[in-house]
Amino acid sequence: MKTNDFDYNLPEELIAQTPLEVRSNSKLLVVNKNNIDLKHDTFNNIIDYLNEGDVLVLNNTKVIPARLYGVKEDTKANIEILLLNQFSTNAWEALVKPARRVKLGTSISFGNGLLKVVCTEVLDEGIRHFDLIYDGDLEEILDQLGEMPLPPYIHQKLDNQSRYQTVYSKITGSAASPTAGLHFTKELLNNIREKGIIIQYVTLHVGLGTFRPVKVDDVKKHKMHSEFYMMDEKTANILNGAKEEGRNIVAVGTTSVRTLETVMNKYNEFREASGFTDIFIYPGYEFKAVDTLITNFHLPKSTLLMLVSAFSSKEIIMNAYHEAIKQKYRFFSFGDSMIIKNQ
Repeated sequence: MKTNDFDYNLPEELIAQTPLEVRSNSKLLVVNKNNIDLKHDTFNNIIDYLNEGDVLVLNNTKVIPARLYGVKEDTKANIEILLLNQFSTNAWEALVKPARRVKLGTSISFGNGLLKVVCTEVLDEGIRHFDLIYDGDLEEILDQLGEMPLPPYIHQKLDNQSRYQTVYSKITGSAASPTAGLHFTKELLNNIREKGIIIQYVTLHVGLGTFRPVKVDDVKKHKMHSEFYMMDEKTANILNGAKEEGRNIVAVGTTSVRTLETVMNKYNEFREASGFTDIFIYPGYEFKAVDTLITNFHLPKSTLLMLVSAFSSKEIIMNAYHEAIKQKYRFFSFGDSMIIKNQ
């Protein structure tokens, strides 16, 4: 299986640069996971494709303003870091530019010393480990000094930073938003509950994998970076009940999928669990947890597109993407959505 098998041509004007004024007004492409039948709708009507008793699983991670601009304390050279994974209270993994300037022991200052970081380990591909030094609350300091880490294909400044958060974001720690959830409003979620659909939350902090393209020709040789996940006991019990009774588990976004499949693969059931996952899902993978997937449109040759193709088939998903391009859907983080299910 070749990475180029998951390539497609996307006109640049279809890359959404800003969110819609109303989150749920995005287009919705309804995909039959078993054939090429398609239907066009709007996300406001997502409830029509969910059944009473379904469990809708959302990733409640909260994006931190993780992009920081500082200076080396010795040379005053400008350094940019992007915080990715938190190992302990003050120990973080980060992506650095320019990486060549940051060596073991390098000290970088942000906000005239409001925050300092010291490099404790040098890794490949611009990755460094840092100890963070500060007084007070780190989240407040990052809110003051940091920027939302918008993907590189978004060139316009985001005026309202909250639009890169889901309305249910809660657990701080992500370097990118779980963007399939950006379409939900609080009103829509209330309507979904009123229909008898059960809403539950898992956590996966989106990290380095979001920013790394697949660089190998053979898909199977790609190495995923690990990301922290968490599922609580209540959610596990509800999901196990749904499985036992044959009710659908509907995952919102590839991050929810990876969390659910990680736990099911590890325990052969849902359990209270947390840890780091580097699960890589591509065609040939047998899904054990998820019945229906709500997702955005993903970059060519990306691991996300491979996961979505695995959930249906490469042929069906590529057909859906070509139709979305033909109908001028908006793509990527602030773009439109699709639901993939048994019809």
